[in-house]
Amino acid sequence: MEQPITATLKGLKMPGMAECWKSMEETHQLDKLSLRDGLPLMIQSELDNRETNRIGKLIRNAGFRIPAAIEELDFDPSRGVSQESVFQLLNGDYIKRGIIVIISGPTGTGKTYLANALGEKACRQGYKVAYFTMQKVLDSIRIARLEGKDQKLMEKILKMDLLILDDFGMKTLEGQQQNDFQQILDDRYNRKAVIISSQLPVSDWHALFKNELIADACLDRIVHKSVRFQLKGESLRKKY
Repeated sequence: MEQPITATLKGLKMPGMAECWKSMEETHQLDKLSLRDGLPLMIQSELDNRETNRIGKLIRNAGFRIPAAIEELDFDPSRGVSQESVFQLLNGDYIKRGIIVIISGPTGTGKTYLANALGEKACRQGYKVAYFTMQKVLDSIRIARLEGKDQKLMEKILKMDLLILDDFGMKTLEGQQQNDFQQILDDRYNRKAVIISSQLPVSDWHALFKNELIADACLDRIVHKSVRFQLKGESLRKKY
């Protein structure tokens, strides 16, 4: 059975303090530590627990396609992933400045993994991140529009500190899709960061738009001041 103090702390929604109390009890530290020494340990344990839970919630809410971490990246310059280039992003400055990161390369070269790893790192720094495939975000906006909730969804997307759009260029943008994509870029330009991954090189993106004026406007937002990774080499899926 749980001791009364442990149960009470959990009831007060202080599981970190409860766990610390239990640990000190099991290691016979309760009789050795003064209140002045023991209480800070319990408070720190609670703070650590809440921070862990907060980061876990940010990661879950981001909706990443795959679990990924910067520490697991293969920093091989021959594949277009240099350690120096990636580490320049790890302080989160690009997120504060609303920079666009472009990751392009053939299928299987690790575009999604790199994008998700950067997103996971951002979550651990306390940033709100949302991951979508390009088709998923456009479909979500279309459905929200039918329900009269498209503006609410756009506002929710704008609140994200970092937006990851994966698989850009899988389909040509037509009609309202072009306008929706342009709005996302306009809303976030120089304000909120975006990571875009694509199998196509940036030089081919103009042809993805049916409307040339929208293409020019979108690419003007994307290309200038962007950070780029051009991944290359054989598919990693063959290796694993």
